Amino acid sequence: VQLQASGGGLVQAGGSLRLSCAASGRSFSSGVMGWFRQAPGKEREFAAAIRWSGGSTYYSASVKGRFTISRDYAKNTVYLQMNSLKPEDTAVYYCATSAPSNPPVSLWNVERHYGTWGQGTLVTVSS
Repeated sequence: VQLQASGGGLVQAGGSLRLSCAASGRSFSSGVMGWFRQAPGKEREFAAAIRWSGGSTYYSASVKGRFTISRDYAKNTVYLQMNSLKPEDTAVYYCATSAPSNPPVSLWNVERHYGTWGQGTLVTVSS
């Protein structure tokens, strides 16, 4: 399986972007799809995740209420709609999947439960 992230770019503070993560090589019916991000000089951190089957979601406190994660079965794609962007959202955003594993929600923010990662897409928010 391969993940291809796209949709990054430069946006002013307060603006919006939608990231996409297209999966190829298999159709997903289980597992969790997550978005992580890594700001310059910082550790990679969890942003949001969605269970492929059922659509349960989980967000970090820093993005909750501003970001929305969703999935499209037909397109085998996960999206991250980012609104009210702030300069501190500037980072490389990575999508990842835990499939075929299906961890509990308490572990969705833990990187080691995601076995396949996309290449990352850069989001830059100017002030």
